[in-house]
Amino acid sequence: MDSLGPALRTLRQASGRTVASVAADAGLSVPYIANLENGRGNPTTGALARLAGALGTSLRISFGEASPEPVPMPASLVRLRRTERFRRAVVALETSPEDVIAALAALGTVVNASEHDWWRVLDALVLIAQHPS
Repeated sequence: MDSLGPALRTLRQASGRTVASVAADAGLSVPYIANLENGRGNPTTGALARLAGALGTSLRISFGEASPEPVPMPASLVRLRRTERFRRAVVALETSPEDVIAALAALGTVVNASEHDWWRVLDALVLIAQHPS
């Protein structure tokens, strides 16, 4: 539960959304979501499912080993994700936007990349996906 708040905030920011817009789509209050993002509150699975839907993802609950802490999202990736070019690249890669952003954010923990650098990496991935041999 400690990683829920940062995970929600990362998903929301990566989609370029405000707390208010997510709250409206999920049918929840702005303070409720803000509290969850700040590590306060005890959400129901129904509220989490509505939040996931509003953020364009699905709710997955698992038991077992702890998940790693969410990787901080560089601002350059937040901007990148908002573009039509990014959406086209995700289609070409045949994967989810969340998987692409998570992979790039993980890379961002070892390199200090600009938005231009992210585009070069993404273009290379698309090229490899389209011409695997």
